[in-house]
Amino acid sequence: MVEVKRREKETAGSLIRRFTRKIQQSGVLLNARKTRFFASPKSKLRVHREAKMRQEIVQIKEQLRKLGKDEEKFDIRDKRLFKHMLKKNK
Repeated sequence: MVEVKRREKETAGSLIRRFTRKIQQSGVLLNARKTRFFASPKSKLRVHREAKMRQEIVQIKEQLRKLGKDEEKFDIRDKRLFKHMLKKNK
C-alpha cells in the first residue's frame, strides 16, 4: 500500500503529483488494469465447438455466394436462418 504524508508548506497539487508518481512506480495501477477484464480460459471442448461453428458459417456463406444470393440480406447471426441452413447441410 502506498502512503504519502504532507510535507511542511507543500501545496495540495504537489502532494497529489507526488502521490500519483508513487502509485505509478509501485505498479499498483498496472496490476489493477491487468486484472480488470480477466477472462477465465476456455475449455478445449468450447474452443473446438467454436472452431467448428466458424467453419460451418464459412461453408454457408460460400453456398449463398454460389447461389447468387446477397450475403448482406442473409445475416448469418440470424439464428433461425442459421439453424435452417445447418439442418439443410446435414
